[in-house]
Amino acid sequence: MLPDWVYRKCPDVSAVHREAAVARQAQLTKPAGALGRLEQLAIELAGLQAADQPRAARAPIIIFAGDHGIVAQGVSAYPQEVTIAMMANFAAGGAAISVLARELGVSLEVVDAGTLAQSEIAGAVVDKPRHGTRDFSVEFALASEELAFAFEAGQRAVARAEAARPDLLILGEMGIGNTTTSAAIAAALLGVSAEEIAGSGTGVDAAGLAHKAAVIDAAIARHGIAGASAETILCAVGGLEIAAICGAIIAAAQGRIPVLVDGFIVSVAALAAVRLNPSCRPFLLPSHQSAEQGHRLVLRALNVQPLISLDLRLGEGSGAAIALPLVRLACALHNGMATFAQANVPDRPA
Repeated sequence: MLPDWVYRKCPDVSAVHREAAVARQAQLTKPAGALGRLEQLAIELAGLQAADQPRAARAPIIIFAGDHGIVAQGVSAYPQEVTIAMMANFAAGGAAISVLARELGVSLEVVDAGTLAQSEIAGAVVDKPRHGTRDFSVEFALASEELAFAFEAGQRAVARAEAARPDLLILGEMGIGNTTTSAAIAAALLGVSAEEIAGSGTGVDAAGLAHKAAVIDAAIARHGIAGASAETILCAVGGLEIAAICGAIIAAAQGRIPVLVDGFIVSVAALAAVRLNPSCRPFLLPSHQSAEQGHRLVLRALNVQPLISLDLRLGEGSGAAIALPLVRLACALHNGMATFAQANVPDRPA
């Protein structure tokens, strides 16, 4: 059973601050709506942050890593050793998300939420209940107490990030096999076939993709989890890093911290989080639509529209990091533009 805090209601969007932001947008020196979705983004942030001036300067990145027993079924183009090697690469500053974090001037924390690593990786936080999940094609991936531990690992990561008073959070993941795990979670949550939602992940070919879908469909049927509760689905076919992201999303929302949601895997975690605690939904800011075919279905289920679409499928939180400058610019425009009155520019006639 998940801990009680998972279900605790998140704060309401501040109607006062949202309405003030709407009023300010109407007075800025531009035609109404001329900045498109950037206007709405600033308004949403003002309401979520309960702030007169929305902010996106402090946006720490947290990467959760985990390994997956389902890799034994040949669903990935890469060997499982890559998870640990990439976790070290994140911490050493050589990965794509490491470069993006430096360029954006934000912190990067790497959390071993469930890899096969037997010793601590320098620069990473170890917070895991076991070394990798079980093979969900033959048994449940996680016991209920392991799932609960992973959620609390996510909560602990958010608590560490809160010390720097973040404006929003970026959550990412690493784990060979986790597109298979995410597709299984999404298929069970949405009640669709794996063929509709599974993508190429690390680059499997057509035959590999068909095999991946067959493995997922067989596991969902074996465990009887189509349409089951999010908690049951996460235990049956989930991943420790994905569960940690679920917990982090809910904990962030409870602390009034918006989350800039990354691609397919983080979006699946977000969908599971919303199923568990619907009040966290307003705090999800979708960053991009990835090249993974199932991402479109997950975004539709969340009823959100991403900011960009660049055919990304790297994960790591990279799509959210790439979208962060747009969020910052939306805030800068909202906060820094002159009003018609300040600039002595004639407004439209009443």
